[in-house]
Amino acid sequence: MARPTILQGLGAAMLSLALAGCAAQDGHRSTGQYTDDVSTTARVREALLKTPNLRSNTIQVETYQGVVQLSGFADNEDSAASAVGAARGVAGVKEVRNNIQIRNPR
Repeated sequence: MARPTILQGLGAAMLSLALAGCAAQDGHRSTGQYTDDVSTTARVREALLKTPNLRSNTIQVETYQGVVQLSGFADNEDSAASAVGAARGVAGVKEVRNNIQIRNPR
């Protein structure tokens, strides 16, 4: 009869460790936060693709805890501003950091 109790105790300990691994820690995202960030990144990329006169393939998107960072290149200030505006309009975006560089016209 002691075996089921030991197995139950081991099972409870393993479950506790698994759940603790999903909890957010300083500087780290939980599994749920990571999933939300991946989803937000995808929605921002989609919004950039739908933005007229924007070469979205030259802009990279990264999301961390709802803060979106845009980097890469735009042809002019208006294109960069359009990218930032499109990102701000996406659900789940808390802040947009603009690190887009303007290319010199050739």
